[in-house]
Formats: sequence, C-alpha cells, structure tokens
Amino acid sequence: MGRLFGTDGVRGVAGEELTSQLAIDLATAAAGMLQDMRAATASKSNGGRLVAVVGRDPRASGEFLEAAVVAGLAGAGVDVLRLGVIPTPAVAYLTAALGADLGVMLSASHNPAPDNGIKLFARGGFKLPDAAEDEIEARMALPGRTGGLPVSGFGRVRDAVGERERYLTHLLASQPGTRGLGAAHVASAMPPGTATLTGMRVVVDCAHGAASVLAPELLRRAGAEVIAIGAEPNGENINADCGSTHLDALSAAVTKHGADAGIAHDGDADRCLAVDATGEIIDGDQILAVLALELKARGLLAGDTVVATVMSNLGFRKAMAKAGITVVETAVGDRYVLEAMQAGHFVIGGEQSGHIIMLDHATTGDGMLTALHLLAAAARQGIAMADLARVMTRYPQVLVNVAGVDKERAARSPELAAAVAAAQAELGAAGRVLVRPSGTEPAVRVMVEATDHEHAQRLADGLAATIRSLS
Repeated sequence: MGRLFGTDGVRGVAGEELTSQLAIDLATAAAGMLQDMRAATASKSNGGRLVAVVGRDPRASGEFLEAAVVAGLAGAGVDVLRLGVIPTPAVAYLTAALGADLGVMLSASHNPAPDNGIKLFARGGFKLPDAAEDEIEARMALPGRTGGLPVSGFGRVRDAVGERERYLTHLLASQPGTRGLGAAHVASAMPPGTATLTGMRVVVDCAHGAASVLAPELLRRAGAEVIAIGAEPNGENINADCGSTHLDALSAAVTKHGADAGIAHDGDADRCLAVDATGEIIDGDQILAVLALELKARGLLAGDTVVATVMSNLGFRKAMAKAGITVVETAVGDRYVLEAMQAGHFVIGGEQSGHIIMLDHATTGDGMLTALHLLAAAARQGIAMADLARVMTRYPQVLVNVAGVDKERAARSPELAAAVAAAQAELGAAGRVLVRPSGTEPAVRVMVEATDHEHAQRLADGLAATIRSLS
C-alpha cells in the first residue's frame, strides 16, 4: 500500500478511493494506536475510555463517512462526540478544549463536492504527526485484525452540536481592542470580546461549506452588519463557483451592497481571503502582513518574526523588512509553516492561499479567526480595507506549470540552473525566480516576480521552454 496520508490527511473521490470500509479501518487503526499509547504510558486521562470528537463539512458523502468513522471508533472502544457540520479549525479547537484524545474532520477543503477527506488531530488539537500517520497505515495493513468486545467496552456516541457555541465564544474572546471606525465608535481601547466591528458592513462568502451558519453569526456578534452569500449548502454545491477559490461573486456582492469589505472562506473554513470596498482582492500575503504588523504594534509579535512559504510575494518580504520583521521561509504547505512556528516559538505564519495560523488562539489555520482579526485591524486603525492592504505592494507574479517532465532530470540540469541564475541576475533585487518540482504530479513549477507583468511572463516562459527542452 502506498502512503495513504498526504500533506493534509487522506483525500479521494468519495465512494471510489475513499470508501466506507477505508474510513472504518482507518478509525479502528487510529483507536488501536491510541489505546496502545495509553497502555504504554499508563495514562489515566479521560477515565476508562478514550474520547474522540468528529466533525464534517456539508458534502453529501460526509454523512456516510461520518457514520463509518463513528462506527470504527465506537466499535474499538472510543467514546465519540459528534459535532455535526462544523469548520475544521473548530474541530481542532474542540479537540483541545474538551480534552479529547483524537479529533476527526471529514472534509476535502476547497476541492469539489465529489471529493472528501479525513483529517486527524492529536490530543491538544494539532495535526497528527507523520510518525503517527505511518503507524496507523501500518496497522491498517496488518492481516487478521481482531474484533469482539473492547477491554473497556464499546464506545458510546453522543451528539454535541452545542459545542459550536464554545468555539464561537473562543473566537470572540480573541478580539483585540479597537479605536473604532468613524463616528460610530469611541476613540478608546475596548475590552476583548466586545463588539469591535460596529458600523462595518461585511459580505461573507461561506462557499456553501462548513461555516455557512457560524461565519455570519460570528461577524454579527462582533458588531458588523453582515450579508451572507454561498451560505445555502445542499451537499452538492460546496465550493461551486464561490468561496476563496472563486472570488468574482464576492467582489460583485461587495460593490452591489456598498459593503466595507468582503470575506471568503473555503469549504472547511480553514482559509480566509478578502476584498476591499471596490472589489479588489486582498490575498493571504497581504492579510499576513497586516496581522503581523498589528501584532508588532501591540508588542505581541514573538521574535519580531513571521513564517511564510517560498511562494510568498516579494512585496510581502520587502514590507516585512521595512518594518523590521524577520521572515522565516518554509516549503509550500501549512504543515511546514506550523512546524517552523513551533520550532522557533513564533506566533503567526501563513500562505498566499489564505491559510493563516495564529498560534496564540489556534492550532491550525482558521479562516473565521483570521477574518475577525483582519476586520478588527481596520476598525482599530479607523481606515478602509483598501488602505489597510497597502502595507505591502503586491509584485506581479507569474506561475507556469510545466507538466509531463522528468523532475529529477530538471533538478540536476546545469542548463536549467544557468537559466535560473541568468533570470535572477536580470531581475536583481527588483524580482525573484523560483523553480521547484511538484510534490503531487510529474511537473515542475516556475514562479517569476518582477515589477511589471510582461517582464515576469517573458522570463517564466523562457524558463518553462528550457525545462521542456530537457525531456
């Protein structure tokens, strides 16, 4: 069996790669691993039985996969709290807040409705480490796994939909104080958890996903006037021409309703992108820059450092350097961002795609948390979202995916190395070149940044031609 887990859990087309039997087997193996770990450490946490929380996004396939996961866990002697439809970061938070031994989220994030996935969180709410995933896979491959009555008895299953309120309360309590926006506010710091967004009109696109109820409710409780779109999930329309991967609908709604800002989530609400009052997109790099500068201004930016990936825009790096903030660079993937944050004891990091991790408040990327703090930054400073986003200049960035090539040959090619060096020399400090192999397909990805789009496109196309010539 090839490695089942990818960088963000197990994913596949529901009913094909991701079957009910696979879900049962995975849940049973995870339960067995945790029980053996408990026995080895003589842990007495949670009394006699382990406890798991299980959530899902609104995909139709999530219903049978939830049933399968719950059956596997309870059949192996794990008590299950069924959270219902809820964002991924809420499952991570509640895993920690409820002292659960395992968190399970059924979602394929921004993927289309036919796909689904299984994400696992360890005790404390962090994603399961690679070694634990490998152990689960090894157990799934063992022949003749025993059934029967577990030592501590079968697990009991209880609905815990009300725990969503605990998550909302946590997010609201994380709000910084605000100076206010216009005459509707007073120019003074407000206690955390108060209505910091009063006077703001916000459109939120929920991608017909897991945040369709909670995201509008959060912003309303924070004081905003909220117009919700993409908030009518039917099990089949998740991420369909809406959400953080399709921002046109959000931009149009913001200008139509005369809103101050728009917020876009993906299917499981671990991402946040935004648009300003004119419908102009504010990407993850800009959001990360705003939040890092906010933390620095409040004396809360640990080590005056932010973590970002190799794909972060050059304009982000320049803005951080100007502000005296160090940028720690990682490979693409929020898993790697989190690892660097934990290793350096840093409090914020993220990706251009809108995965922002705020470790003081969350153990994973949280789109609703990010949206709340982004909007609060505008309110605190008393400026429009467009002005807030101007903390960095977004350099034109051209991405070319060169498919069907030998990645290893490209990595060893002196011709390609020379071409990359020549392109970087041509750009100097006014641009950046990145050529990297894809981690998921036989392709090499080319990224070029420059002060103008045409220059970046010319260099990217030239590098792509060099890569194709190697095949």
